[in-house]
Amino acid sequence: MSHAELTAALTARWPEHRVAPSLSRIRALCELLGDPQNAAPVITITGTNGKGSTAIMIDALLRSTGLRTGRFSSPHLRDVTERISIDGRPISEERFAEIWADIEPYVAMVDEQRLDGVPQMTFFEVITAMAFAAFADAPVDVVILEVGLGGTWDATSVADAQVAVVTPIDVDHAHLLGDTPAKIAQEKAGIIKPGSTAVLAGQSVDVAKVLLERCAEVGAPALREGVDFGVLERQPAVGGQLLRLNEPQGTVGDVFLPLFGAHQAANAALALAAVEVFLGGKDLDAQVITDGFGDVRAPGRLELARSAPAVVLDAAHNPHGAAALVEGMREAYHFDPLIGVLAVMRDKDAEAMLRILEPILNEVVVSQVASTDRGLPAAELGELAEGIFGANRVSVQPRLDRAIEQAVALAESGTGGDELTGSGVLVTGSVIAVGEARTLLVAEEADEPVVDDSDDDEIEIVDAELVDDED
Repeated sequence: MSHAELTAALTARWPEHRVAPSLSRIRALCELLGDPQNAAPVITITGTNGKGSTAIMIDALLRSTGLRTGRFSSPHLRDVTERISIDGRPISEERFAEIWADIEPYVAMVDEQRLDGVPQMTFFEVITAMAFAAFADAPVDVVILEVGLGGTWDATSVADAQVAVVTPIDVDHAHLLGDTPAKIAQEKAGIIKPGSTAVLAGQSVDVAKVLLERCAEVGAPALREGVDFGVLERQPAVGGQLLRLNEPQGTVGDVFLPLFGAHQAANAALALAAVEVFLGGKDLDAQVITDGFGDVRAPGRLELARSAPAVVLDAAHNPHGAAALVEGMREAYHFDPLIGVLAVMRDKDAEAMLRILEPILNEVVVSQVASTDRGLPAAELGELAEGIFGANRVSVQPRLDRAIEQAVALAESGTGGDELTGSGVLVTGSVIAVGEARTLLVAEEADEPVVDDSDDDEIEIVDAELVDDED
């Protein structure tokens, strides 16, 4: 079976965007596999935005100390193997196939049980178990788990984390997790368990109350941004920013982070605090911190994927993320004109995202993702955009590749740019859209930006009692 065929077979399982909230299936599989989730200590990260970036930074810092890391992340941008990384690199297609071959008989045994009335294990449950198996077999010294959705009943929660990291919480997946940040925090707080230490990003008062109540309930110490750690100072720099951080072990200065935006600086402070807690309060050597952050690569986060004209990719997919994107763009890039390409999932607040993005975009080309039918149709998104931008600033192009081509042409033909600012294109709106755009724009093997000077989450909940009718 080819890698493409294996990927298709796995993703054809109970789909990732339909969630039957229970840990019974992943627990049953892990027991059959010998509980690989317990083979190494765990750091788990949840939150609304910033989980992936924070996990990448934690990974880089731990590797800089000499530890071997295993990192599980979701979703992927280009290929499913990206979800399982060892020592900072995705596993190979061959290793991915080997792991599946090892666990497939046990997955079939769990499928046969139809636990909670679900006809088979979900794709996300299977890929989570594959990650645990890969990390146990490597073996790794520490596992970094990015929660897929929520916290309490996410498949990653079968592992008990020594350090539970919570990035900023806002409203997203409201139909699943709740329609207020505090309700969503109730679910995400489930990663904080007895024996863990919580490392909490800055939160609204109502969210902080929920998280701290959970810490008190399970007896978990808590470190809080703004009290125990945080960003003292930051300055934009070529290719990123220079930071001075306040951490549990003291102040750290002259830290270069090759990512843009105040939100990424906050993620860096959060990541460093989590690593210091994981290492038992050890004061990290300044060179270790510098080397770790210097090795950070976060594709699809204000990423310059092409030049002349510049094309920037950012996976912001909700209003909270869009607001961080706008501030990051204003600080890091100065394009004139700036043309947006936007493709959004059906369950997202597209109107709010459009309103947040409108001030920085001269025009917008609305599109839709090709690899799933869960995207908002371009025509519907176009109607929303016209009400905010005006019809003369909106184009509709359902094919994402053609939408990017059209945006590039608009950027190149625009007036007002100069040799210092230049014109630019911003592709955003969903992780899937950015992944599809990245496949078009970024060289696959070198994974470096393509320079061309020529003229070129999504989740629904399922009532387990109704699953049999949805097979």
